[in-house]
Amino acid sequence: MDNNVLLEEIFNISDKLYKEMCSNKENDHETLFKFLTELGRVMADADRASFWKWDRRKHQLWTTSATGIDRIVIPDDTGLVGKALQEGKVLVTNDPYNNPYFNSSVDKSTGYVTKSILVMPVANMNGDFIGAFQIINKNGDQGFDEVEDVRKLSTAALICGLALESENFLEESHHDKLTKLKNRMGFYSDFSKRYNKILQDDVPLSMFISDIDKFKRVNDTYGHNAGDDVLAFTAELIESFCPENGGVYRWGGEEFIMLMPEADLAKAAEMAEKVRVKLMNSPCNAQGNIINLTMSFGCRQFDKNLSIEENISVADEHLYTAKETGRNKVIS
Repeated sequence: MDNNVLLEEIFNISDKLYKEMCSNKENDHETLFKFLTELGRVMADADRASFWKWDRRKHQLWTTSATGIDRIVIPDDTGLVGKALQEGKVLVTNDPYNNPYFNSSVDKSTGYVTKSILVMPVANMNGDFIGAFQIINKNGDQGFDEVEDVRKLSTAALICGLALESENFLEESHHDKLTKLKNRMGFYSDFSKRYNKILQDDVPLSMFISDIDKFKRVNDTYGHNAGDDVLAFTAELIESFCPENGGVYRWGGEEFIMLMPEADLAKAAEMAEKVRVKLMNSPCNAQGNIINLTMSFGCRQFDKNLSIEENISVADEHLYTAKETGRNKVIS
């Protein structure tokens, strides 16, 4: 590619990204990854590019952005991306179909022909690998050059690494470390990005707020480590009932919230009852102690004309009623 043309493309992408990030739109890290992936593709003069995130907790690799394909999720010990991250080094192949680590399933399903691949691991500020930049099919007849093309790709890969580290920090701040559920901050973030739109579109949105009965007695009798086991056990059980388009959050202490889009108040109460019965019949092994648990629930269908706090307050009043009238029940 002519240098003047290359510079013009780079300037255009950078200008579009700058204007997008300065707009009044609610941009997120994916916006940044999308533009930087395209920037890397142009700078390395490739046909396709993708940026991968390494989710170590789930042992998965998935594309945060990719040109020409939909989002892909694969185990972290497979493919050239997995190999590059496991070894912590750049991988180049100009004969992918004879490379044992190349996954040809996408090509087989789409008819695309991969001729060359370069995978560049991306690290955080501590030098821990957290993702990878992948470019496919060098334009022209030549394949990728491990020295020259890595040099061209380094700026986009570096910024993607910093952005991914920032996203990881944000994700951690939105999650409760003990239960792995999203916390109150994560709840409000999700509400502004997802659930508020559901309400504005006049789609039903319901919730329950729940509280482990007599949780203080667990801590006093068995110790706080056992109490932590109970919280983690309860969180996992509640999450197992959550619909795919919903969310479960640790509201604080021993309180949990489940949000259920497309569910009216009756469905929310039905879901709460299922969780209540399951927990009541599922003894928890906490630090070697078998503990029988129950929960109380308050349900609410959101009124879009009220604030989030006002809606939750109604559900919380129902929870209080459940606690004051014998516990281990659902009030809606």
